[in-house]
Amino acid sequence: MGLIRDIRKNPFIYLLGLPGLIFITVFSIVPITGHILAFKNYRLSEGIWGSKWCGLENFKFFFMGKDWLTVTFNTLFLNALFIVSTLTIAVIMSVFLNEMRSRFVKKVVQSLVFLPYFVSWLVVSMMVYAMLNQTDGLINSILSGLGRDKIGFYQNAELWPFLLTIFYVWKFAGYYSIIFIASIVSISPEYYESARMDGATRFQQILYITLPLIKNTFITLLLLSIGRIFFGDFGMIYSIIGDNGILFPTTDIIDTYSFRALRQMGNFGMASAVSLYQSVMGLLVILVFNKIVKKYSIENAMF
Repeated sequence: MGLIRDIRKNPFIYLLGLPGLIFITVFSIVPITGHILAFKNYRLSEGIWGSKWCGLENFKFFFMGKDWLTVTFNTLFLNALFIVSTLTIAVIMSVFLNEMRSRFVKKVVQSLVFLPYFVSWLVVSMMVYAMLNQTDGLINSILSGLGRDKIGFYQNAELWPFLLTIFYVWKFAGYYSIIFIASIVSISPEYYESARMDGATRFQQILYITLPLIKNTFITLLLLSIGRIFFGDFGMIYSIIGDNGILFPTTDIIDTYSFRALRQMGNFGMASAVSLYQSVMGLLVILVFNKIVKKYSIENAMF
């Protein structure tokens, strides 16, 4: 009854949240029923319910393979690089943009840093190939013109965790910086006025006012990102790396590994088992991290 009364009191707030609720229901909650495939020897002719139960065989197929540790490490390592780098750069960008005096320049820069968010990974992959391919890529053409040896980017797996981090930051840092800017704008000007009266420099105001007061936003975004740390960015990795086996040692993630199992072997059961593994591990990570946050700052915990 309390919920119904609250909905009647604040209908527009709930209407704003309705699209998100529908999206989560359709794409996150309803597909949970598909995890039953993880415990079945799925046959297309027999359907989901007609296929025989196989216990944990699909999980054994994944965990007894030689690549599961590699793809799990790659997923966690790449996501850790993405999260730390993107949020850090986004905070720096938001502070920098907030300090700009010209409103026109600020709007132009905001638009430019936000624009990459709307560029698809397929387009990004074409841009990356145009820059990095060994034959006539932009970087190797410049190196060749300077009399330097060309770099075989697509033959050197060790370079790609850092290259992918650069691409990810380029695409998403602007998006997150807008969120941080909104948080900075909400800070009361009285804090800065008091600091100026006490003789604080601009840097000191940023260090002791701006950054501490956007901490809650940072922790919230960090929690949301960590909740998906076991889920790699399939669109990014597959568009840029594709099926280049030379780069698999450092770029093959759980999602691309599962996709190949589904595409090459038609193993729906293992793909579903891997997805369930990602979901369970992601839930455990978010629970542990949220508990750590609650221990030190209960107001910043998600629940």
